[in-house]
Amino acid sequence: MGKIRPASARDAFRIAEIYVANYRLNFYPFFRNDAYYFDELNVPDTAAEYAEGTAALAETYVYDDGGIVKGFIRMQGEEIVKLYVEPVLQSGGIGAELLRFAVGEKGCTWLWALEYNKRGIAFYERHGFRLTGENMLEDGWVPLVKMALAQCAM
Repeated sequence: MGKIRPASARDAFRIAEIYVANYRLNFYPFFRNDAYYFDELNVPDTAAEYAEGTAALAETYVYDDGGIVKGFIRMQGEEIVKLYVEPVLQSGGIGAELLRFAVGEKGCTWLWALEYNKRGIAFYERHGFRLTGENMLEDGWVPLVKMALAQCAM
């Protein structure tokens, strides 16, 4: 069984692999932006965002299963900023454990989800989050919906 621990700089490359794989698999089909998904979005640049001393690294926890990072979560205050699991390991409980940690141990109560990500929205709903009715456009063109724990969604 894995454990959740603070991310370290040695995890940066693995975090980046998981992040890039999920973005390409889950978001490319909606946006079809080759320049972004296959050039700008890459593992070395993303890993650099999680280098020693960065805010991203300090806000991130990993699901470590015997030395293998299988997923990660990034939080800022009460917001869940990112939650990703290695695509081939999804639906095995890793995401649920990361989410329980964020809510139970770190007091997270809300997040933004891609409006088109029906699978992700359904996952959060199964774990007590509800759509709040708030929307925003990230970077002027990415439609996001706000979700909050049911008792916070009012």
